[in-house]
Amino acid sequence: MGRTYLVEEAVGQYLSELSTAGKPFVTGLLIGQCSPQRDYVVRAVRTPPRDQRKEENISPPKLASLDEEWVTTHASQVSRMLPGGLLVLGVFMVSTPELSKDGQSALRKLIFSVEKSLTKRRLWKPAEEEVSDRAALQICSATKKVVCRTYDVQDPKSSAKPADWKYQSALSASWLALGCTVNVNIHIPLLATSPNHDLEKNTKNGLNRWSKQIEDSVFLINGQVKDDDTELLEGQKKLKGNTQPSTQFSDVKVLTQLCQGSSPRSTATVQVCSGSINLRGAVKCRAYIHNNKPRVKEAIQALKRDIINTLSDRCEILFEDLILNERPQKKNFEREYHVLPQRLFVPVAGSSVMLSDYKFGDEAAAEIQERFVEMLDQAVQAEDIHIAEGVSTVDICPVPDTLEDTQQTQLTKATLLLKLQQNMGVVVAAAVAVLASIFSFNYFSD
Repeated sequence: MGRTYLVEEAVGQYLSELSTAGKPFVTGLLIGQCSPQRDYVVRAVRTPPRDQRKEENISPPKLASLDEEWVTTHASQVSRMLPGGLLVLGVFMVSTPELSKDGQSALRKLIFSVEKSLTKRRLWKPAEEEVSDRAALQICSATKKVVCRTYDVQDPKSSAKPADWKYQSALSASWLALGCTVNVNIHIPLLATSPNHDLEKNTKNGLNRWSKQIEDSVFLINGQVKDDDTELLEGQKKLKGNTQPSTQFSDVKVLTQLCQGSSPRSTATVQVCSGSINLRGAVKCRAYIHNNKPRVKEAIQALKRDIINTLSDRCEILFEDLILNERPQKKNFEREYHVLPQRLFVPVAGSSVMLSDYKFGDEAAAEIQERFVEMLDQAVQAEDIHIAEGVSTVDICPVPDTLEDTQQTQLTKATLLLKLQQNMGVVVAAAVAVLASIFSFNYFSD
């Protein structure tokens, strides 16, 4: 028995409109949520055209012209715009009957390419019991026939398994939301041995360490610690028969443990550093979970991943922006101060779920609207853009120019301290010897 996909009715309407677009084939992404029993599809997003003229000149049309790299890049961009609990569940293709024969093999390649790209960016590892099946949906533009199969992305040799594709109205109209504000103050040392002060690599290493702290944190849901296997809605009234978007919101507090690891002992490492990166601010995090008896464990996992993803994604966006703006290479490592992009949320029609994005301070609403149309094929009204938080910063601090003098001074102090300790050792030893001789003399005198 294969997996079951419950799909928002609006997704079916969207795919039907794509089948009448008059193109030989259209590809795109399926967005939703996995659960142990079934998967939920709340959005479908077509791959944006890369070069319209190039596409029009393809004759005869062949799937060999499918731009795998472009689809993968689109998936990476879209994944940044998904709050906790939502992910790229698979890929779809709407094609003419002539191209249907090779469609499934093309979809299989896309699924594994997309998953490989997304996995490379993550700072968290999937749980052992996590669902690893991804959907390959194929629709014939002429007959409207729908074929859904799944592939296990953890197994490169995975073969296709049949899956059920079922539409449902108001699927995500009353999903549950969890939100929290996480105060960030991360200090990341820059090793002197790091070539050209590789800020991006050092930042990712620092975020890796920080993500482990988030994984080990304690989460209070509405002020309570709940057992992992209890239902999230236990003790709360569940909304039934509600077709209007209505969110049950849980406020979450994140308590980071001061002591990491099971052993109280630790080993100190001394490293020569050329500076440091400091990430500071308060970030807004949000996760959504289906309302079919969700467990606390699922909800907390979704929120943890959003916390980790949102900071990691912002840093990626910042470094990409610096590259695009062609920041001049500096001969000397100078202090730099940057503002991380702010998070914003945008509602989805007919759903309680909100999508996410990031904006720099100088970005206008029109640029954000354009990005939503391009990446998610969704028109957004300016008044629906909700900026969720204040400013978070990246402060890149070098060691002063007198680094060598400072190091020499520190070395001299260390040498003097060592000599002092050695001399103290001699003095203490001498004192002990004197005391011992006195004690011995008094003992024999008695």
